[in-house]
Amino acid sequence: MNYSKNTHFSFELATNEKIKTFFSTREGETRVGEILKSKPVSDAKYVILGIEESVGPIANNGFSGSENAFPAFLSNFLNTQIHQQFLAEDLAILGSIKSSSTTGTIKNARILVEELDAFVLEILNQHLNSTQIPIVIGGGHNNALPLMRWSAQTSKLTVVNIDPHADCRKLDERHSGNSFSLAIAEKTLENYAVLGLHEAYNNQFILDFLTSNNCFYTYFEDYLLGEKTVQTDFQEIIQQFSRIGKIGIEIDMDAIAFMPSSACSPSGFSIDQIRALCLILSKFKAHLSYLHFPEAAPKTDLEKRVVGKTLSYFVRDFLRG
Repeated sequence: MNYSKNTHFSFELATNEKIKTFFSTREGETRVGEILKSKPVSDAKYVILGIEESVGPIANNGFSGSENAFPAFLSNFLNTQIHQQFLAEDLAILGSIKSSSTTGTIKNARILVEELDAFVLEILNQHLNSTQIPIVIGGGHNNALPLMRWSAQTSKLTVVNIDPHADCRKLDERHSGNSFSLAIAEKTLENYAVLGLHEAYNNQFILDFLTSNNCFYTYFEDYLLGEKTVQTDFQEIIQQFSRIGKIGIEIDMDAIAFMPSSACSPSGFSIDQIRALCLILSKFKAHLSYLHFPEAAPKTDLEKRVVGKTLSYFVRDFLRG
């Protein structure tokens, strides 16, 4: 067990014994958990890392629950099938970063986010090399910043974010709402594209920031009449920036209508639309630095099933081919 500087967060490796607790076996079938429990991380191209915390969303005046997304994912993903079209040959599970203490006040949560930033970067540097692609699941969108810092150590970085919020708020204190404005300000991030913004939930400061920093963005409202599609924009942006350097992909679960998430909304993309984006990504793996699914925040058993199964579909779609 590793601990962050002030021991508010811990990291636990995914041992065989731990993985076994998330899946069951059935005669005549091979399930993902049976394969991954014996896979060393050093041999894997794609490495799953869980983050079980909600201090980032709470620090952004949001809600808890994002600490539950990764266990919900494991319970579903590890029980899915291995067959000739999905062998999980290049995949391993690294482990999970967890919050070790209660969040307390919003002010305290903002202090904790900075400690978490450093710890996530430390774990990535300790366990992964630049040729591996982390698939990071759970936690708040605050964890995009250490992912970007890790990626930018070895390559110019572009990020494409599917999100109703640009997460480019002011830099006064750390929280889940300013990962990208901070990454741009510190020149960690070369290019930023965010697709599907909800016009009602991005303030003038954010819009001015995006414009002044030459960021590409679209509104969700742009897609409602069917005159353009997010799939087309997504693929064109990735093709354009793949010539420059590596690309980080952010898919905020808030972008999906009725998804149990930190900023749940009745309006948004469908699960199948996001599945289509993950299938597009499967064709561009060589250009990717990381894949990040934050902000799912299930609390009830039903919500955990919905979130876990949705994330499982996304990861399997990405790994196809």
